[in-house]
Amino acid sequence: MASVALKSFVGLRKSSQETTLSKPHVSSNLSYRRQNIMAAKTSPKINGRNLRVAIIGGGPAGGAAAETLAKGGVETILIERKMDNAKPCGGAIPLCMVGEFDLPLDIIDRRVTKMKMISPSNVAVDIGRTLKPHEYIGMVRREVLDAYLRERAAAAGAQVINGLFIKMDKPTEKYAPYVLHYNAYDGKAGSTGVKTSVEVDAVIGADGANSRVAKSIDAGDYEYAIAFQERIKIPEEKMRYYEDLAEMYVGDDVSPDFYGWVFPKCDHVAVGTGTVTHKPDIKKFQTATRLRARDKILGGKIIRVEAHPIPEHPRPRRLAERVALVGDAAGYVTKCSGEGIYFAAKSGRMCAEAIVEGSENGMRMVEESDLRKYLEKWDKTYWPTYKVLDILQKVFYRSNPAREAFVEMCADEYVQKMTFDSYLYKKVAPGNPLEDLKLAVNTIGSLVRANALRNEMAKI
Repeated sequence: MASVALKSFVGLRKSSQETTLSKPHVSSNLSYRRQNIMAAKTSPKINGRNLRVAIIGGGPAGGAAAETLAKGGVETILIERKMDNAKPCGGAIPLCMVGEFDLPLDIIDRRVTKMKMISPSNVAVDIGRTLKPHEYIGMVRREVLDAYLRERAAAAGAQVINGLFIKMDKPTEKYAPYVLHYNAYDGKAGSTGVKTSVEVDAVIGADGANSRVAKSIDAGDYEYAIAFQERIKIPEEKMRYYEDLAEMYVGDDVSPDFYGWVFPKCDHVAVGTGTVTHKPDIKKFQTATRLRARDKILGGKIIRVEAHPIPEHPRPRRLAERVALVGDAAGYVTKCSGEGIYFAAKSGRMCAEAIVEGSENGMRMVEESDLRKYLEKWDKTYWPTYKVLDILQKVFYRSNPAREAFVEMCADEYVQKMTFDSYLYKKVAPGNPLEDLKLAVNTIGSLVRANALRNEMAKI
């Protein structure tokens, strides 16, 4: 595979010298200038081939990683067990993802510009008044988005294999290969596939919440939610209501610790909910979600039922030697909103960038220190976002009165602007000090009212 230089990678360059050391310069007044030292790479160069990396899992994380690696001169193998997999997922993506990942508009089913946040007492707040004319939340079907990203990775040079990853034999020497065992589905040996193995230099685990790669490196467990979703085909006149509108329902009836949703797709709506604390009751919560939306989906026919675990926080361990986890396998789903698509694709790309840079476009072996740069960059960039949303969930999802306060707060235009700006562009929006102070006062007032209401309900 030809070596390709990626302009977007900061610090990526080739040099004939292993170490560059600038000579100290002494000025006339004997003051010393700073020395710039570049540490030498200790990993060996690869002869006769390029670095070989396997990615397990072909969702947004795996597809984004595979494309980046292939374009960066790395021999890339992507293994996905189910090419038409439709993960139960609301399917919302931020506007920045469309441009950042160069997504064609025809894979976006709907452009949502309005949302309704509906409280436990069915008080509805309209959200979206602060959006600019070009701004929207994209709604996609995972089977469409995932397939597109895999196809683009294949076009870049990645080998995409339909197979089930079974296990991984770890190397016994420092730079020895990992041996991956999988069942290749070639259409000739029935449903079990053909037992196959491949040797690779590094592995990216992008195989979801139940990651076998994570188990292979003893990555540890995490709390997870169960997401349950039904795709419902509703009459055309009712579908027009959801043309550019999504709904979110909160309340103990739909989930004790999450929310229910109705998100529009190309010709149907996705109705779902999730929970961490009451998993056995998930179908009861789903029934309640349908009940809350009954007038708007009346006459609908369920065309697909889906369920899947969603991680609640990053795994204790996301890296071991030359194996790294990304996406749901690493635990990159935000609390409060449950968003994971953008963070999956972004983590896959970040991890691949670190490998391309560390291997000097596939010419050199990588080490754990190269992959650790991805984790350091990820945590520095996104850890505050995860922490803030964790706090919001603990504060506002703990009781129905608190949820009423949350919905009341969402009616504020300043809250809407800050929320949408942060969501659409994945950057913390700069606030107005005066408005921030007013928001703090209003939030405290809402929580006080919510607490008073909870106390009265407890007396009753």
